[in-house]
Amino acid sequence: MIVIPAIDLKDGRCVRLLKGEFDQVTEYQFDPMELAASYRDAGCTLLHLVDLDGARDGRPGNEKIIRQLSVMEGVSIQVGGGLRTEGLIETVLETGVKRVVLGSVAMLRPQAALQWLKEFGASRIVLALDARLDAEGVPRLSSHGWTRDTGQSLWEALDLFAGAGLIHVLCTDIDRDGAMTGPNLELYAEFLARYPQLEVQASGGVRDADDLRALDEAGVQAAIVGKALLDGRITAEELGPFLRKD
Repeated sequence: MIVIPAIDLKDGRCVRLLKGEFDQVTEYQFDPMELAASYRDAGCTLLHLVDLDGARDGRPGNEKIIRQLSVMEGVSIQVGGGLRTEGLIETVLETGVKRVVLGSVAMLRPQAALQWLKEFGASRIVLALDARLDAEGVPRLSSHGWTRDTGQSLWEALDLFAGAGLIHVLCTDIDRDGAMTGPNLELYAEFLARYPQLEVQASGGVRDADDLRALDEAGVQAAIVGKALLDGRITAEELGPFLRKD
């Protein structure tokens, strides 16, 4: 398993949201470029960049920073947030971004997302499926920066895309995101049991190196880590075993 550090951008600044709530923002005094360089220098080969303004508004809001990071030497980035048209996806990929992350559009316009998966290639697409557990424990998907419930289950969405050549899935337990309560290991175990052919990026709840080891033991291919790295809860030495090449 590899660690993919997350850089969440809002109004050009590095932030973290609690459980996806835009009114519960923690702002960090890091320059995005300097933060990316520090992760690269620590040995990370892939970064996860989230345009929160784009996710909320449906159009990119941090284009300049994305372009700067896309050409940074020694590290690749995957970008999500507001990429809801073919033109935007193509423009972002042309800057040198390794992968684009499709979230809300895949829920709202699944046929378009399936076409883009074929057109741009599965290696360049990450399907972001963000879920909250309902009263029965079923993971139900949210969209538009986690502000709208779709009613669709995680498994229904995966059944649609798994047979279309999908490779990469970023799966977030929204209620654990930024909450430092540990990852939802049961969710990822069920995910991998149902879809062993997919490569899952687990997101939400990672607190420390023990959580990384637990995800690794569960068979997860990658872990998106934000707050734990920003707050210094995982040391460079602890990060070392999770820096294999992407």
